[in-house]
Amino acid sequence: MSTSESSTPATNTPWWQPVLFAAMAGGMGWGIRGQYGHETGAMIAGLLVSLTLAVLLCPRTAPLPILRAVALGTVAIGFGGSMTYGQTVGLTHDQALVGNWAALRWGLLGLAIKGGIWIGFAGAFLGMGLGGLRYRWKEILLLMLGMIVMCFLGEWLLNSPFDPANKKLPSIYFSSDWRWLPDADLKPRPEVWGGLLFAWITVTAYAGWRRGDRLARNLALWGFLGGALGFPMGQCLQAYHAWNREAFQQGIWATLDPNINWWNMMETTFGAVMGGMLGLGAWLNRDKIRPGAESPSELLPGGVEWTLVALHLALLMGSEFLPYPRLEAVYDFGLFMGIIPLVGVIGGRWWPYLQIMPITLAPIVGKTIRNLVYEENVIGAVPGWLLYLVIPLALATAFAVWAYGRGQSEGETRPILAKALLLSTWTYFFLNFAFFRYPWPWQEWTGRTPNGIIFTICALGLTALAWLRRERALS
Repeated sequence: MSTSESSTPATNTPWWQPVLFAAMAGGMGWGIRGQYGHETGAMIAGLLVSLTLAVLLCPRTAPLPILRAVALGTVAIGFGGSMTYGQTVGLTHDQALVGNWAALRWGLLGLAIKGGIWIGFAGAFLGMGLGGLRYRWKEILLLMLGMIVMCFLGEWLLNSPFDPANKKLPSIYFSSDWRWLPDADLKPRPEVWGGLLFAWITVTAYAGWRRGDRLARNLALWGFLGGALGFPMGQCLQAYHAWNREAFQQGIWATLDPNINWWNMMETTFGAVMGGMLGLGAWLNRDKIRPGAESPSELLPGGVEWTLVALHLALLMGSEFLPYPRLEAVYDFGLFMGIIPLVGVIGGRWWPYLQIMPITLAPIVGKTIRNLVYEENVIGAVPGWLLYLVIPLALATAFAVWAYGRGQSEGETRPILAKALLLSTWTYFFLNFAFFRYPWPWQEWTGRTPNGIIFTICALGLTALAWLRRERALS
């Protein structure tokens, strides 16, 4: 294959493929995210959507630049997980507010803003990885620090004052507010959407206008649109159910409704819409997808890279599983959590491979063990650790090592991407299915069964995509 051929984008992919398969990836990934939490859980969806788009639309070139882009999209989608949104959802369907159209509209507006910011980060960084410009790790470090400064500024301007003891809340506030329930005993939560909005504007402006990265700018906007549509569209399902309960007490709904988790349906719909929109945006900008060339002089020294890997894992797992509130308060905030991995992804040789496999997986297997072994006592410690932690992490690590070796010796990236999508899809499906207590559809249905069926369909669709693309790459 010639150099010119290997750098040509996949322009012959029909539009419906990235839309459909990215919707499957996003629907399953975001639906699974609901069981695992905000920042690290969201990375599941970021990984699956980014891998899917890479499989479909990336040129046949060296693996490292493309995997770097996938890792960037994976990490960045976690930033929005720092936003509180449960009370915003509540404005649209809490029993005390059913029938209040003003509260419904305000809640859906808040979800559109928060959803847009959330997915906008993923689009911006995925585009930065795929747009042909080579960002340096020092540049990303300074960019992240600038985003944090702008985040504090945005919080000060848009998310303050916050003094619930004296009923003083920001003028633009999307959580529990005495505006809607004047006599209620409310517990408002601090919001950070304004700060993250400023941070998103910062990265979009820097990449899109300062660096002239048109793909980053365009995908940032498509990601914002996907989140701004997906979150309220998903919640409309749940709100309709809350507002029209009598309609679900007759006919087939009388049988189905008790076994539907409407919150998880909202999450799954949100993920499907945002994935489909990112897929459409990527397809419309497919002529701009040209991963940048690598320069060894711009990379981190090996010892520094591995030190950062160890430091990030220690901080990540410590903030999640150890009783250190101060560590959790700092490293549980998405922008702070993202500094080290983004520097590593941009400047590392190994980090992109590790990020898409064991690093993203580590907190997920930990949360699975915590729930199944220690909180619910579903399985004993020895088989639980072996089945849900040791084996998945070993497979992910082995794949990262294999992919790194393959990437050093061969220029074709499609088989690596296809296998990464296949392994990721079924690993997270399996862990979530265990979290769901194995809701087989032929057994008595529970509130997990409908989503389990949807995730199975999505996993099978992504499997078909990975297999067909792998076969095409090898033919």
